[in-house]
Amino acid sequence: MTKELSKDPVFDGTGYEPSAFSRAMFVTPKTDYDHTVYENANSNKNKKILVVCTEERYMEMKNGKKFSTGNHPVETLVPLLHLEAAGFEADIYTATGKPVALEMWAIPSEDKAVKEIMAKYEDQFDKPKSLQQFVADGMQTSTEYVAVFIPGGHGAMLGLPENEDLKKIINWSIDKDIFMLAICHGPAALLAASVKESPEDFPYKGYQINSFPDEIDTKTPEIGYVPGEMPWFYGAKLEALGIEILNMDISGACHVDRKLITGDSPLAANAFGKVSAKALLEK
Repeated sequence: MTKELSKDPVFDGTGYEPSAFSRAMFVTPKTDYDHTVYENANSNKNKKILVVCTEERYMEMKNGKKFSTGNHPVETLVPLLHLEAAGFEADIYTATGKPVALEMWAIPSEDKAVKEIMAKYEDQFDKPKSLQQFVADGMQTSTEYVAVFIPGGHGAMLGLPENEDLKKIINWSIDKDIFMLAICHGPAALLAASVKESPEDFPYKGYQINSFPDEIDTKTPEIGYVPGEMPWFYGAKLEALGIEILNMDISGACHVDRKLITGDSPLAANAFGKVSAKALLEK
């Protein structure tokens, strides 16, 4: 069936969304969210997750064409379903408080649970909190953040890897000894910790992760998932800073290294959510 579908990216008026062929391969109407019940769920509503989303929509490829991206809805919402089930609500942030950019072309159209959590957080996605303001306020808040969560989607590569406010958030999370959760392209944002620093001082040097492989990103133009070659590869930059990426393919694998929890792709969203929720409850 996919052989009959077009591999031409779809123009949205400004940039390009994935082709019909690549959507048929990678976008499913329902996720594998398994409705896990957490018997020891957190009951303290003041304990929350700080979610760092992107406010940037378009990635300019090497050929000048723009890829319409953002955060992947499955990688954002399925982990939130598990975290909520474990008793942890989320506060949504972007760099300056502009609306979250989501890859709406990847919404699982027949998934009731995903649609419900999307509706719950719709106002926050439209009017998120500002990382810039949070840092300006000295990161003082009445909310007790127990983890920072960076969803995937190529949008995690836009603005966040060089954001100095996010650098401060990362260092703050390490100082507070709370979990960092990052899935698929989400680990790209961890590069913010290296801004204006020596590679020797990168806080995740020596860590192992699962994430979306650069090797696959070199091949996505062939099926029209993106409209041209990637402008840069985040995996190579993380490896140069001393992170070891364990996977060369995507299988839904997750990995826990100290307080850093990662997953390789949308295939990992359900397992990543469960691993994250259980780690928070065990702590």
